[in-house]
Amino acid sequence: MFIDSKKLIIKAIEARKFSYAPYSGFCVGAALLTKTGEIFTGCNVESASYSPTNCAERTAVFKAVSEGKLDFAAIAIIGGKGHEGKTENYTAPCGVCRQVLAEFNDGSMKVILAKDENDFKEYSLSELLPLSFTPKSLV
Repeated sequence: MFIDSKKLIIKAIEARKFSYAPYSGFCVGAALLTKTGEIFTGCNVESASYSPTNCAERTAVFKAVSEGKLDFAAIAIIGGKGHEGKTENYTAPCGVCRQVLAEFNDGSMKVILAKDENDFKEYSLSELLPLSFTPKSLV
């Protein structure tokens, strides 16, 4: 499947604008591409008690799963202080998000870390989460 990384990054940039991050100011957007070509976006949503905070990547995954989509090809992630503009650093998914992504993928999905649509790095999920615990681990 052809993956248009720039298109996916632009969707993540758009999703970042909806981030609710009044405590950290660190706004993250994600765009998740299914193997059928659909895109689900997500942003981070903070809570004053921190524990219930949800990351952008999981928001996108949960939106997709809630609509019956379980096969993912790629995810683009952009995050940094504020809602707009080029970020200073690449934002990788946290460990919890990596584990959630592994639940729905064999490790081959592309993970795109972006500062903007022209400055990005690409990894496979298995590079970011080697020796992951997956449904196959339960047999």
